[in-house]
Amino acid sequence: MSSYHLVRDQEDAALIIANGAACSQELLQAMLEWQPYVVVLDSALERVLPLNIKIDAVLGDFDRGFDPKKGLESQFPIEIVHCPDQEKTDLEKAFEWLIEKGFSEVHVLWATGKRADHHWHNMSAMVPYRDQLKVVVLDDYSRIFLAQKRFEKWYSQGTILSLVPLNKVDGISTVNLLFPLQNESLELGVRMGTSNQVQQDGLVIITHQSGHLLLMECYDEPFC
Repeated sequence: MSSYHLVRDQEDAALIIANGAACSQELLQAMLEWQPYVVVLDSALERVLPLNIKIDAVLGDFDRGFDPKKGLESQFPIEIVHCPDQEKTDLEKAFEWLIEKGFSEVHVLWATGKRADHHWHNMSAMVPYRDQLKVVVLDDYSRIFLAQKRFEKWYSQGTILSLVPLNKVDGISTVNLLFPLQNESLELGVRMGTSNQVQQDGLVIITHQSGHLLLMECYDEPFC
């Protein structure tokens, strides 16, 4: 995998495995090579255990008769975190728990695909924690994160970069994109910025003044 596809800012990053569509074994192993702190949401545990990876924590509301100790004998020591709050999703509770533990960065696998309602909620769930936790959601075809007011990164020519507003995002300007924006607005359901492309090898700069802007690095073939 090229180094610019998966880049973290901190040495101590966590990995959350949610319960959406599974990613490739190649991507999973690439993430695990960093030996992050691995948190599995309870709804995904039965799917994760056969993969024989070391889990550091299982977190969730443990509903539907879930037994947090079943099948975990080989995982000890392991933290079992019961979060019964029904007003938040298990992913949101995992974000909050990791912030309390002092993490500033987390990658999330298995958060896209399968149920569309879960997929979209997982994207918007980044917003309340954006100032406390850098969240990157990955699957085999995309890398998704919230853009800061000024975003700069080197990309190769032709890389697909979609700008997806979660609300109304004003004052967007871009440098080195094939379809440039100059102090313009994007709004969910009104005007989107999907399937833009990097114009030439080099630095891409994206700035915006207000709103919540998702950036999606997208690939037509698995990038890992």
